[in-house]
Amino acid sequence: MAIRNLVFDANDPGAAARFWAGSLGWQQAAEAEVRPPASDGCEFGLVFLQSHQPKQGKNRLHLDLASHTADHQKSIVDKALSLGARHLDLGQGDVPWVVLADPEGNEFCVLEPRDVYLTAGALAALVIDSHEPDVLATFWSGATGWPIKNRDPAIVGLQASSDRGPWLECLRTKDIKTGMNRLRLRITAPDVGSLRAAGAMPLGTGLMADPEGNEFHLG
Repeated sequence: MAIRNLVFDANDPGAAARFWAGSLGWQQAAEAEVRPPASDGCEFGLVFLQSHQPKQGKNRLHLDLASHTADHQKSIVDKALSLGARHLDLGQGDVPWVVLADPEGNEFCVLEPRDVYLTAGALAALVIDSHEPDVLATFWSGATGWPIKNRDPAIVGLQASSDRGPWLECLRTKDIKTGMNRLRLRITAPDVGSLRAAGAMPLGTGLMADPEGNEFHLG
């Protein structure tokens, strides 16, 4: 089992792909697909699917971008803004990271330098809001084959065994999920039975939900 890609619903898939390719420094492999270079260490890409539904509310899954110095963080922010991002106030207050929204309104953060993400590449983490981070991280560890490498009461993180590429982090929140997530993982999972035994719920052909109701694709 492994993460194959991260799926975005998008009103304009091509434009969304161009934004994320430019912001991450990745390659636009197709009109609606973005892939990391081999040097990045990330094992999956981004795929953008046509959606005519408007974004409603805060996403339960968001991206954190990594930086190495204060100047590097500023350059990432400036690049994203030049490509159509905007600053976003979620009530975060005075924090060292910068909260932005992409042109489709999807929230993401440009982090200040952190040692934990030194081997992560451009993408520091995929962050999933969770009511029970430890339980959800345990599920995703089994679903992806990524070991859990950090456990705190508020956040539990896992990363590929290679110690390269982004983390997958489950962050404690009291927010209630409403509607279908606009960002969803696609995993290669030959053993669907083990996913169901771990708490996944079938939603239809090629689509399941994790124990907290977050949709994900198979195949």
